[in-house]
Formats: sequence, C-alpha cells, structure tokens
Amino acid sequence: MIRKDIERFLKNVEKPGRYTGGEQWETVKDKSKVDLRVAFGFPDLYEIGMSNLGMKILYSCLNNIENVWCERTFAPAEDMATKMKENGIPLFALESGDSIADFDVFALTVQYEGLFTNILYMLDMAGIPFYAKDRDDSFPLVLGGGPCTYNPEPFCEFFDVLSIGEGEESLPELALLLIDCKSKHLTKKETLYRIATELEGFYVPSLYEFSYGEDGKISKISVQDGAPKKVKKRIVENFDEAHYPTKQIIPYIETVHDRATLEIFRGCIRGCRFCQAGMIYRPVRERSADVLNCMAKETIQNCGYEEISVSSLSSSDYTALPELTDKLLSWTNDEKINLSLPSLRLDSFTKELMDKVMSLRKSGLTFAVEAGTQRLRDVINKGITEVDLFRSVSWAFSEGRTSVKLYFMSGLPTETDEDIVAIAELSQAVVNLFYNSPNKPKGKGVNVNISVSCFVPKPFTPFQWEGQDTVEELKRKQMLLKDSITTKKINYTWHDSRVSFIEAVLAKGDRRLSKAIVAAYKLGQKFDAWSEHFSFDRWIKAFEEVNIDPSFYANRKMEYDEILPWDIIDIGVTKEFLIRENENAKKGIVTPNCREKCSGCGAMNCKIKQEVR
Repeated sequence: MIRKDIERFLKNVEKPGRYTGGEQWETVKDKSKVDLRVAFGFPDLYEIGMSNLGMKILYSCLNNIENVWCERTFAPAEDMATKMKENGIPLFALESGDSIADFDVFALTVQYEGLFTNILYMLDMAGIPFYAKDRDDSFPLVLGGGPCTYNPEPFCEFFDVLSIGEGEESLPELALLLIDCKSKHLTKKETLYRIATELEGFYVPSLYEFSYGEDGKISKISVQDGAPKKVKKRIVENFDEAHYPTKQIIPYIETVHDRATLEIFRGCIRGCRFCQAGMIYRPVRERSADVLNCMAKETIQNCGYEEISVSSLSSSDYTALPELTDKLLSWTNDEKINLSLPSLRLDSFTKELMDKVMSLRKSGLTFAVEAGTQRLRDVINKGITEVDLFRSVSWAFSEGRTSVKLYFMSGLPTETDEDIVAIAELSQAVVNLFYNSPNKPKGKGVNVNISVSCFVPKPFTPFQWEGQDTVEELKRKQMLLKDSITTKKINYTWHDSRVSFIEAVLAKGDRRLSKAIVAAYKLGQKFDAWSEHFSFDRWIKAFEEVNIDPSFYANRKMEYDEILPWDIIDIGVTKEFLIRENENAKKGIVTPNCREKCSGCGAMNCKIKQEVR
C-alpha cells in the first residue's frame, strides 16, 4: 500500500522502490483486529536492511503471533528525507503507510557503531524526542536490539528498553506481555518495570544509574529495587527448532545481498582475542544438514533466489559441512543455483573442501590471516600458521585460481614494526608461491589483494581493556606497510584510521557519550557507515561542544578492577576467563579451540563443554 501523499514525488527520488512496500510475502493484517502494532526499523537504507537475515527472522517471528502486526521502516535517503520534510510527511511503515508515531512499539536494530547517529535520524524523522525521559505515554515504546546492545550505554538513553541476546523467543514473549499491559491500561513506567522484572534478557536503562569519580571512571552502578543487577543475554538453545522464514519478502529493487542465506550454526569454537562475535554468540549451536537442506529448498521455491550462501562465523568448523554440501549439490546444480561457502578458516580448509569450493564458485578465495608473524598470531590466538596459508593457496593455484584475498589487522596489542613489514613479506611469499608452482595456470599472472583494517578493542573480548593506537600511529603503520610492498602483484587497501577511532570511542563508551552523539547529529552527521557521509571533523567538534575527550575511551588502557560500562550485561562468558586470556596473550600462549579442550569460558548451556569433558 503506497502512502498516497508520497506518490506525486516518488518519481523524483532515487530508487522509489525503497518506499513503496507491496512486495511479495510482506505481511498485511487488519489493524482493527490486532492488539499490538510494531514498527521494525533498520537505521540504514532499504537495500542494506533488506539484506539483513536477523530482520527477516524477527519480522516473521512477530507476525506469527495472530494479534500482533509487525511492519518495516528504513532510513530514507537524503533526497527522500528532503521531500518528506518539505511536505510534512513523518517516517512511515511500508506495509500500511501509517506514521511510526502511531505504533505501540518502535523497534530499532543497532548492528554497528556507524548507525548510532541514524538512531536519532529515524527518531527525528518520526517526530519522536531523542531521549526516553522526554517522551510521555503518547509516544511508542522505543525498543533497541542487535549486536551493539552488548554495550548499550552510549545510546541507551534514547531507548525505553533494550533486547539483549537472541530475539526469536524473547521478542514474542515481550509482545505478549505488552498486550497484557495494554489491556490493563498500565503506564509506560509500570510496563517497563514489568519487563525488567518478569522477562529475562531485557535491559531498562531508566532503572540503572551510573556515578563517576574525579578521574572520569565509573565509580558505582545503582540498581532500582527489583531490577536485575545483571541482565542475562537470551539464547536459542535448540537451533534446529529456531524460527527461520522460508517465505522472505522479495524486494522490487536490487539489495546488497540478493540471495538465500542459510545460518548453519551460531557461536564459534575459536577464541580469537580481538573478536567480539566469537564471545557474545557462544555457545556453539548447530543446525542439522537435513533441516538446512529443507530450509534451502523451501526458500528457493518460495523466493526464486539464484544463490544460496552459507552463513556462520567459521563455515569450515561446521561438523556436518561435507554432508550438507553433498545434499545441496544434489539439487542446486540441476536448478542452476549457485552455492557460496564464505568464512573459511585456513587450518580447517581441506583438499576435499577445496574441491567442493572449486565446483561452487570461480571467484577468488578470501582468508583472514590477521597478522604477518606467527608471534602476533599467537598473541591474538588466531591458531593458524604459514603452512596452513601456503597449503591452501597452493591448492587454489593448482586448480586454476589466480586471485587470493588476505585480511590483516594493524594496531594489534604488542604489535611492532617488524610485524607490519611481515605482512608485506608474507604476501610476497604468496606471489612467489604462484610463480614457483608447476601447476599454475599458463600465461596468467597472480593478484594478491590484501586488506588491512585497524584494530578496535571491543567489549566482551580479552582485549577489551586495551587502548587503541592513536590515529597518527595507525597512519604511520599503514604507510610503513605501503612502502614495504615492492610488487604490483600485491594490491593493498586499508581502512580509514579516523573511522576506526570513532568506532572505538562508541564501542567502549558510557552514558555520557549520548550528548556527543546528539551534538554530532545536530551538526549534520548521519550515515556514518558510508565513507561519503562520514566526517571526522564534525565528530571532533561534537566532542568539543560537550567537553568530552574521545581518547579517554579509545586510547586509554583500562584496569582489570575498573567498572566497565557493559558490566551491567551478562553474556555467560566470565570476566575471569577474559582476564586469563588477556594474560595468555601477553605471554603468547595459544588457547586450544573448544572441541580440542574446554577452557572454562563459562558460556551458558554449552553442549561442546559436556562432550569434551
């Protein structure tokens, strides 16, 4: 249902299909027959949000409840936002065309730090005050979720409640409680207290107060009576039974990922010390090959996708991968469906798997090496060697591949200039390996593409206490690596260190940062994840306006006994384990993966721990 007052100018904006709705498999209900209306917002462009599997899953979970209607909304592009403001049109939902302010719940998923200013953009476009304390009961309950809520403090004051962990089971529970509260005419304050005290996995920021010492550090966290001292994340224990929609909305315009995505397992058996996802998604839970095969068939039949992509943190660690690929290949080849296996680890990359990958796609292979020396790979607990890399690329070259992409990081704890130069040397060794290979493709050259990101210390990792290198030091290391590369066979790209600095500030920040986010937005900052919109100068000016030193969050090394902004959240992995891993990093001690030996991380309901023991 296209909102009538936008029809007259839709042809004058880029990609009008972002705003029309009416796609195949969208959910439309009679709003007079539902008890709760939810607007699910993704604070980025339509084609980004519609590629997000989590949004598809949770949209379907909520709409499976007969008396709940969940609709979608996305951040309008600049041209559309201008037209909406000129014509007095607030942010609206695609399914009904109704204004977001008329819903019971406005849910926003926060997937990465670059979306923090877009939270405000969405609220602003909806005509909803930024701060929860400034909103009376006439406004929707504003709900947040997504990976960034594992440290929600920098933006928590914009939300009434935050969902911590996986939402397939918790959000339907929340919806039913809200319906009950609504039927009893409870106030928002009364409703929020019930959420905090009756449901697991929901954080109500207004029930918690942070105090700060003269040194700027958090001195105390006060909790209102009845609210949990720590909010425990929610997990779906039986992943075979976890909801997965096989009738997914089919966009009218091209999206970033136009394919069926099969999430084969959640969690990770590895313990890379820089990786937040590997900690917050523990424990590992796998889907069976039969369930995945059925999901894939139904999704392709219903949606007509021409590609299936397997999704996980490390696909080659899935125990039933050979069985799954055989099942999928038994029908995808006949149906001319492409099959993609990303996120492959070098140390679990076998010749058998290589042969399967070769039959699936002919594009270049990508491997995350992370560091140029074995010493630094041991520090970060990457668990791979040069032998693993050379073996895998040799297989690729012998099978006709001429392109390899390698991911590295710069600014890792204990890193030296020798580690940086070693990235160039390792990449050169891969080039040499190609030309020395007797089975290399005849008459062709090689391309070794290396991409180097900047280390960002993240909450709930063993490196959460570490400080980030300064912007200037990261730039120096980037140029050192550039000068160390002596062949055009190596293509080198690197991340903007200024973007990584802001990411570190926002990742490790506390509640005081909310005013900086508001100041940045008022200066014109939004769509930070897009390089053409990001402005480092605006961010620095925003910090200056509110008298905040961003280096206090990004560059300062924190102490083990310091109260952390995210201490309010319980992810199951204990702080004692993270401290132990930080100490192991300093000594270069490698921790084995979970299937080799349980390291006692504390992850709740861990089946692997039971098997190993």
